[in-house]
Formats: sequence, structure tokens, C-alpha cells
Amino acid sequence: MPSWAIVLIIAVGGAMLLEGAVYALFPGGMKRAMREMMDIPDEQLRRGGLIVSAIGLMIIVMLLQRF
Repeated sequence: MPSWAIVLIIAVGGAMLLEGAVYALFPGGMKRAMREMMDIPDEQLRRGGLIVSAIGLMIIVMLLQRF
């Protein structure tokens, strides 16, 4: 398996770990956050998602270049 695939699998696993931990530790807070997100316009959510995705991609690329 190529090294980039291993890094991608580790990144997905890490994201799942963090998201699962937040739901497990703060279920009420996550419900509240989801209700509040319903009031945020779609375009703002889309823009935020793209920004976070771009940051994640930059982190992965930087790690791949380093190792």
C-alpha cells in the first residue's frame, strides 16, 4: 500500500476518533450545536466546510512532503 494511502487512512481514523469522542463526552452540547446550525445560512456553512477541508488537505500534504 502506498504511503499516501496509509496517511489518508490514519487521517480518517483520527477524524472519526475525535468526532466520536465529542459526541460521547458532550451529547447535550452536540444536540444544541446542531440546533443552532439550522439557523446558519447554507452558504456560510459551505464556506466554512471548504475552509476546514482546505486546511486539512494542507496538513496532509505537508506531512506527506516531510515523511
